[in-house]
Amino acid sequence: MRVLLISANTEPINMPVLPMGLGCVAVATRRAGHEVKMLDLMGVEKAALLVKEAVEGFEPEVIGISVRNIDDQRMENPRFLVDQAREVVFHCRDSSKAHIVLGGSGYSIFPQSVLAYLGADMGIQGEGERAFPILLSRIESGAKLLGVPGLFVAGVGQLGKKAFDKDLDQQPLPDPSLWSASSGESSDVWVPIQTRRGCPIDCSYCSTKTIEGRIIRKRSAEMVADTIVRYIEAGFQRFHFVDNVFNLPPSYAKRLCRSLIERRVSIAWRCILYPGGLDRDLVKTMAKAGCTEASLGFESGSDRILNRMHKRFDKETVRKASEMLGDENIRQIGFLLLGGPGETKASVEESFAFVDSLRLDAVKITVGIRIYPHTALARTAVQAGVIDPDDDLLFPRFYLAEGLENWLPETVREWAAGRPHWVL
Repeated sequence: MRVLLISANTEPINMPVLPMGLGCVAVATRRAGHEVKMLDLMGVEKAALLVKEAVEGFEPEVIGISVRNIDDQRMENPRFLVDQAREVVFHCRDSSKAHIVLGGSGYSIFPQSVLAYLGADMGIQGEGERAFPILLSRIESGAKLLGVPGLFVAGVGQLGKKAFDKDLDQQPLPDPSLWSASSGESSDVWVPIQTRRGCPIDCSYCSTKTIEGRIIRKRSAEMVADTIVRYIEAGFQRFHFVDNVFNLPPSYAKRLCRSLIERRVSIAWRCILYPGGLDRDLVKTMAKAGCTEASLGFESGSDRILNRMHKRFDKETVRKASEMLGDENIRQIGFLLLGGPGETKASVEESFAFVDSLRLDAVKITVGIRIYPHTALARTAVQAGVIDPDDDLLFPRFYLAEGLENWLPETVREWAAGRPHWVL
């Protein structure tokens, strides 16, 4: 079958991103014997025209559309980004009678409501590398769709349970040929690499378990390193490990770094670190393997708030992590997520003083916490009367502790005015 895959995301948020998930689906679909064309709308002008040309020129029988972001997670003047995908669906409908199938991390959080809002035919919640080829086979043969993993059908509902593959080595990573040479040369673009899926930590506000599950599933370190070598041979030098927590488990992170060192690769890479479970040997090995930047996901400088967020570390753990990264000259970015349950003026000021005491190169400040379904924060928000129990939360809702509504945004702006490395 002819399959057109479209990444509808045009919002870089923190940085431009290549559509890694859609790239994995593209490779899996080709391996299943289908003809695939991929269209990435990030950074393009006249997206509607490009979609129309791709649809009319390729004449696909199935169109897959990736929905990455629901909104920009900003409480003040939030941008609802699903409308970007809605325009793509409209232009596909206008030019083709192909089946339209949704997927992507954003879609997986809200499978029913996004499917209805966009007016597509079907959607796959969860990992698409296995489910999408199965769906294509059923469509091609005219077989029943019941049992396709994670499948939702418009007007019908869910026809298959969401499934997670235990052995990620059986699923492909995107091929370097999917990205243009100019992508590798751009100083803004880092090639996304995912080595693990799933997260057992269960932070109070996080949607990862809905998207990827709670059990960590890993690719072999050797497979990841060999893939990176292929990217280097294709002209790419910068990589972004998009794992939710690069350093868990630490033994795997060390094995991956040593695999890169053994291959004598000359690359720069960044990652996201969980302050707990970080040791000096790992940080040194990361630096030797090419790590130049790490994001420290601590979110608060108050031990009381860290506990409310279900974090499994304290401020002192964060401080030691920052010191270890600084000693290895790894650029470090910190994050504050302010205004959640239990937050007070005192805890906010404690967080500000804490980040000022660390060796951070940048600090990303977020006021108000986006509420996602199936999280502890959503349950707390219901109990507090912030949201209704039947609110599906597709349109962004935020938690901001009572009494901080005016004070917190103003105070953040005042502190940030004298700190150019703070990003609001």
